[in-house]
Amino acid sequence: MAKFEPIKGGYVYLTVEDVEYRVYYEEAGQGIPLIVGHTAGSDGRQYRHLLNDPEVTSRYRVVAFDLPFHGKSLPPHGEKWWTKEYNMTKSRMMAFPNALSEALELDRPVYMGSSMGGHLAIDLASNFNDRYRATISVEGALRSAAEYVDVGMDGIRREFDNPNVSRNSIGAAMLLNISPYSPEENVREIQWEYQSGGPGVFAGDLYYYYYDHNVSPEEAAAIDTNKCMLYFLTGEYDPNTSPADTKEAANLVKGSKFWEMPKLGHFPVTENYTEFRKFLLPILEEIEGKSA
Repeated sequence: MAKFEPIKGGYVYLTVEDVEYRVYYEEAGQGIPLIVGHTAGSDGRQYRHLLNDPEVTSRYRVVAFDLPFHGKSLPPHGEKWWTKEYNMTKSRMMAFPNALSEALELDRPVYMGSSMGGHLAIDLASNFNDRYRATISVEGALRSAAEYVDVGMDGIRREFDNPNVSRNSIGAAMLLNISPYSPEENVREIQWEYQSGGPGVFAGDLYYYYYDHNVSPEEAAAIDTNKCMLYFLTGEYDPNTSPADTKEAANLVKGSKFWEMPKLGHFPVTENYTEFRKFLLPILEEIEGKSA
């Protein structure tokens, strides 16, 4: 007998900054809408375990989408995108889940994102708290202050958008960001996803991750968690965003909640969903209780 998953996929056309994009998304479940955003250079495949979790999908309509240039979302047809250098900006990052929510007619969804998606959870809570009932920042911080901030985009492109360097090197580099406790089959899946990305996309995403996302203490303190609750989750073994970095943000956002996740790294949703869901499920239960 054939085995099927409860996930349905399709395409929706979204217009962002006067450009029409054909965006691929997958969904499963029913109830409170939950949009989930992927990490830099990857795609919505990261959320396949979540989309197959009946404890979540029995109460939430989970929607995972591929940003344009990622996964099954091709570059925009009719645009000479190959003549321009790809860089993801803060305004565009915020616009895509907003446009997706409008197109699918979602009623004040929850947004959860990891890594650059975790940064986005903070930006959405800060700038669009009337559109979301809650956001969940996974591996997010006020700003990513790693060595790449100093080397600039030229340095980033030399490392991650270099025709003389195999895509395999990007997948291998991701192994440095994963907890040593994560199952190897999940680790290899993350590596595979990063090896299959489009040229220049990972580097361009890092423009938002390292530069255009930069939340000041004043902006963080102004986030109204009564309108849009903000939750923070960060893995113990994340070398990019440490638990201390995330806690700094959580301490500034009055009413927010933060948990450090033991034995998890930079990709907790994918590298060990069984452990990650122990932190996610209580958050979703709380959101559901407040939405009743």
